[in-house]
This record gives sequence, structure tokens and C-alpha cells, in this order.
Amino acid sequence: MNRVRSGAAPWAAAGSQPARAAWDAAAARGAAPLCFALFLSIALAQTNDLVAVVSKPVSRTVDLPAELQPYLTVALHAKVAGYVERVLVDRGSIVKQGELLAELTAPEMTAQIAEAAFKVQASEADRMQAEAQLGAAQSTYDRLRKAAETPGAVSGNEVVQAQKQVEAAQALVHAREQASRAAQAAVRAQKDMEAYLKIEAPFDGVVTDRFVHPGALVGPGADPVLLVLQQVSRVRLVVPVPEEDVGGTVRGASIPFHVPAYPERTYTGTVARIAHALDPKTRTMPVELDVVNRDGTLAPGMYPSVKWPVRREHPGLFVPKTSVVTTTERTFVIRNRDGRVEWVDVKKGTADGDLIEVSGALRAGDKVVRRGTDELREGTPLKGGK
Repeated sequence: MNRVRSGAAPWAAAGSQPARAAWDAAAARGAAPLCFALFLSIALAQTNDLVAVVSKPVSRTVDLPAELQPYLTVALHAKVAGYVERVLVDRGSIVKQGELLAELTAPEMTAQIAEAAFKVQASEADRMQAEAQLGAAQSTYDRLRKAAETPGAVSGNEVVQAQKQVEAAQALVHAREQASRAAQAAVRAQKDMEAYLKIEAPFDGVVTDRFVHPGALVGPGADPVLLVLQQVSRVRLVVPVPEEDVGGTVRGASIPFHVPAYPERTYTGTVARIAHALDPKTRTMPVELDVVNRDGTLAPGMYPSVKWPVRREHPGLFVPKTSVVTTTERTFVIRNRDGRVEWVDVKKGTADGDLIEVSGALRAGDKVVRRGTDELREGTPLKGGK
């Protein structure tokens, strides 16, 4: 039989308020010594009640902070130097892909295009002149070659010279053609650069910032940001998931969340991208959810609260909360080992109703004391424990 510590009442081992009341009543009548054995047996009967360690899947939700980001975002710059002539949008403007946002002016570019076009005309004239020379040389060569068929009419040297003149004319025509193509390419390049004077929207979105006004000098040298465009019809929800909760992250899962601006509404996002690496500073893994923002109520920069599901591949071990004993030195449960008390150190985990998850040297089906107490010393017999 287990002993009670000196000076402790039997109800202390039982942990029962009714037992305490009964003991106090007996003590008032002076009958406490006579009832000691009775109350001790009640205490031990309650303490030695054994339950099995239960194995079951671990599934719960935790509230995690997150941040909404635009699905696409771009800062628009000017590729060519020029002055801002018009800005057709402002902060908050909703635009479509290809829509004109701003227009620049660069008078010197018009002169450059005109100069390049003149070079094309000049190269075309040179090419035509070279082709005419080739035609003349080819005609002379053909006549001399025919005349050479009559013995003594034309010397062989004259035929060879005429042939060389044809080859030289052909090379000149080829060079003129190359020069003409180069001049045409220069014109196309200048016109392509001229197209950059018109700033167009690369995708559907909302202008969230405007930094320039008509008359401002922009271009690669100054390189100021003209406009910031973001796509918000679909947004990214970035959730920093703690290290201990990343195991249950599943691509394609639907996750609910709330935003402070609309606390009565529940939004959902779909897990789309998993970083597969932890931030060394926060020990969290960024997970991105795609969220369709049909009504535009969600905005980049909001900090939602996400109901993040926590799942584990392997089931957890659960015992009654009262089975776990916590002292200043250790946390343990009392296991039945061949009818005797065995203290097994554990770590507490997730609570599930009256049960709590524990991890330690336990297995499913092990018998532990329902109401654990350090009064049950290790190695002492357990009543009814076999």
C-alpha cells in the first residue's frame, strides 16, 4: 500500500473535494484517526484508476498573421530621354492592358529618324547605280565572249578583263545592298525607340502611385519612376508558417481568413506556392495563397488573420489532462509497469477536450494513472495494476 506524506491528509492524495469535506467533518468530531484507513483506501482507489494511451490523428487550426500583396506589380520608367507631355492616369485609375498611360516628347528623335531615312534613300540610290554598272559590265562581257567565238576577232585578254569587271560590279552591288539594309534597320530602330515615348499598361490593373507631371525630364539618366501599376483583381496572401506547423502544408488546400476592414466576412485562398525554405531570422516558411478579389474589397498591404490548418502525417498520443503531473523538476505520467509505478517523462502538446497530446517513451495502449500525483512514488505497487 502507498503511503501518504507525513502531515498530509488522505484527501490530498485523492485530489477530491468531497473527500476533503468528509475529512474535515470527521476531524471536527474527533474521529479523523478512526477514518484514516477508509479515506486512504478511497484516495488510492481514485489514484490507481488506469486508462489507456490513445493514438489518433492530430488536426487543429491556429491563427497566423499574413500579408496581402498584389499578384503583379511594376514600376514604370522611361526607356528614352524626353519630357513628359501628358499623364493620362492618376492614383486609383483602373486601366486595361495596352492602354496609354503617359506620353513623352523628344524633338531631337524626329530629326534622328529623318536623318536615318535620308541615309536609306542615299543607300538605295547607290545600290541602283551599282546595279546599272553591273548591267553595263555584263553586256560588254557577253558581246566580247560572243565575238571571241570568231578566231582573231577579239583577244582573250579582253574577254578576261570584261569578266573581272562583271565580278567587281557584282561585289559592289552586294555591298550597296548591305548598306541599304543597314540604313533601313537604323530607321526601324529609331522608330522603335520613338514608340517608347508612349508609356502603355503591361497588364490590367490599378495605378497605385504617380510621381511625375507634365514638363518633367525623364529617361535613363534621371531614371525617376513615372507610375506604379498593380494587379489587384487577384492577390497573393503570404503566410509565414512556423517551423512546427509546416508539415501539414498541402498545395491546393483552401484556407479561410479574415481582414480587419471587414470582420464579418470570411475570405478563402488556395495554397499555390510553398517556399520549401525557412527564414533563418523568424524560423518561418513563406507560403503564398492565390485569392480572387472579385469585388475589390481586398487591398495590398492588408494584414489578415488566417485560420491555418495544422495536420501531421503520424498520429499523436493522448492521455487525460489529469494524468500529466508537473513538478518543479519534471513533467511526467505514471505508467503501469508490471503492476508497479513507473514515471515516464513527457512533453505536453495540443489539448483536445479533456485529453492532451504528450510525447515521450510511450506507446498506444500503455496504461497510465488517470489522476496522476507525485504521491505515487516510482517502483511502489499499483493497486489493481496487474
